[in-house]
Amino acid sequence: MKIALTGNPNSGKTTLFNAITGKIEHVGNWAGVTVDKKEGNIKKNLNKSDIEITAVDLPGAYSMSPFTSEESITRDFVKNENPDVIINIVDATNLSRSLFFTTQLMELGIPVVVALNKSDLNEKKKTSINVTELSKALGCPVVKTIATKSSSNGLEELISKVVEVKGKNQTAAYDSKGVDFENAEAVKASDKNRYDFVNGIVSKVEDRKVISNRQTKQDAADRILAHKWLGIPIFAVVMWAVFSISQTHLGPLLADIFVGWIDGIYAWAEGAMGEGVSPILKSLLLDGIIGGVGAVVGFLPLIMVLFFLLALLEDCGYMARVAVVMDRFFKRVGLSGKSIIPMVIGTGCAIPGVMATRTIKNERQRRTTAMLTPFMPCGAKLPVIALFAGVFFDDASWVGTTMYFMGIAIIIIGALIVVKITGEKNKRSYFIMELPEYRFPSIKRATISMFSRAKAFIIKASTIILLCNAAVQIMQTFNWQFQVVAEGAEGTSILASIASPFAILLIPLGFGVWQLAAAAITGFIAKENVVGTLAVVYSITNFIDTEELALVSGGGDVASVMGLTSVAALSYLMFNLFTPPCFAAIGAMNSEMEDRKWLWGGIGFQFGMGYVVAFMTYQIGTLITTGSLGTGFIPGFIAVAVMVGYVVFLMKKGDEKVNQKNLA
Repeated sequence: MKIALTGNPNSGKTTLFNAITGKIEHVGNWAGVTVDKKEGNIKKNLNKSDIEITAVDLPGAYSMSPFTSEESITRDFVKNENPDVIINIVDATNLSRSLFFTTQLMELGIPVVVALNKSDLNEKKKTSINVTELSKALGCPVVKTIATKSSSNGLEELISKVVEVKGKNQTAAYDSKGVDFENAEAVKASDKNRYDFVNGIVSKVEDRKVISNRQTKQDAADRILAHKWLGIPIFAVVMWAVFSISQTHLGPLLADIFVGWIDGIYAWAEGAMGEGVSPILKSLLLDGIIGGVGAVVGFLPLIMVLFFLLALLEDCGYMARVAVVMDRFFKRVGLSGKSIIPMVIGTGCAIPGVMATRTIKNERQRRTTAMLTPFMPCGAKLPVIALFAGVFFDDASWVGTTMYFMGIAIIIIGALIVVKITGEKNKRSYFIMELPEYRFPSIKRATISMFSRAKAFIIKASTIILLCNAAVQIMQTFNWQFQVVAEGAEGTSILASIASPFAILLIPLGFGVWQLAAAAITGFIAKENVVGTLAVVYSITNFIDTEELALVSGGGDVASVMGLTSVAALSYLMFNLFTPPCFAAIGAMNSEMEDRKWLWGGIGFQFGMGYVVAFMTYQIGTLITTGSLGTGFIPGFIAVAVMVGYVVFLMKKGDEKVNQKNLA
């Protein structure tokens, strides 16, 4: 038996899906989180029948006439995949808006069960809904649910009703004689009837206490947090606090404990192998696998604390306000107001962030957003930020916060450039977003989200990163004749010979050595590899312990451990953050752009932007700190001038297109 979970965005579909299946899909207290369907089997303690039931969580939709591609997924599944039953999740706090979609679903001839979700919020507002009368009016079962509660949540009754109505013909109280949802005129003519029907039902079944002449606490909070000028500095302070807690205070405290365990594993493995083991095998296992992977995993506590705090911000409703604050800026540079949603999602992982661009209808805006979303630092880049903030800037909170706002600045500049190049006028885009109510965030949901992301991080560390570090260790150990490289002659290794040509290109950026070039290259497989590769090539197993770093650097200043000045370190950090993302994210870009020209143009733009930002950071920073320009300024300036010149040329061609259109 297959059931479809449908409903308006932010009605609690995915939360309910997780509750009835035991899955841990990402949820957020705002619209646009789910952009693809997800499947899971109903838990046995809820399903008392002998039938195996599969639930399909579909993207939020307001209508069966899709406005965006993710709404098309919902429409196509419901109409073409023949689910046995539809569970329509209705937001009990917004009954009149939610029931419009319900009337459309009831015309399809598929049994419908309405889950009246968020019923607990209505009780707090002293709003009551007569469920019996609502069920009679709609002609289908209606069950009160509270998907966020673990008991007395109505979910068992909901599944029981689903089994009960399977295969039965419902006599819908509302029937528009089967409107063709592809026919715009027919839909328009029928919509008025639906609204009249819904308003008639709501007036009979809902008793709502409305005080319109008094400003609520929610309104007062929005006047500050979503203020057009105060919103940005407040967001900056919030992000600084998040990074301060996760990267400077609580995170490192937990990391010290965690790293102690990793050091214990390293010492145990070293002792277990004894003296009779091949030095090459010993080096591969200890330095390449345990040391390299351990260096990455050592940052896991910092990342977990950060993800926990971000989950709290999402759950309390604050992230929706960030979207509203950024909307006015994004529209001015030719992006959709909805572009902020993929970018906020992209702070967790660039792949779902890029996939979320399908909520944008305009093709150019969607492709531009898919190209620019990876500039937001994602979870995979956090170990790199944490490493350089800790080693070179004494765990300063401003480093991580600056990287996020630097990403936003690059996105705005990039959007302006793309608009000019494409020669497309800025079309007025409408951004309608329901602001969810502020609520006390769920510690349980934030903890589940944190461990879910930690699990994904560990799986990646034990597969992709482990294999990559092992390969790096082998390439560093042997030369092309497969002879072991002598100590002090590491520059003759396979790894050095591959990375050295790239290192020459990076001299104007302040880090033209093969070790750093190799780490940047492996970062395109997975950004965490930057840390792992640095650990292997510099034989460092612990990036958290500053005393060990000082020993590795010969007792000197910790900032010199990799032969970098603080300015060069900042340049290297920005190069790794703002060049193309991992291969998986590039694959997601290819899927959403659906155009190879846009894909390769986007990758080229990302490379160019990362190079230019790193060059300017190193050269200007060196000039300020030392009074002279950095190494390789002339060739670097020529390379940057060529890239900028080419972009300016494309922008002028775009202006010519606009002029030709105006003349026509």
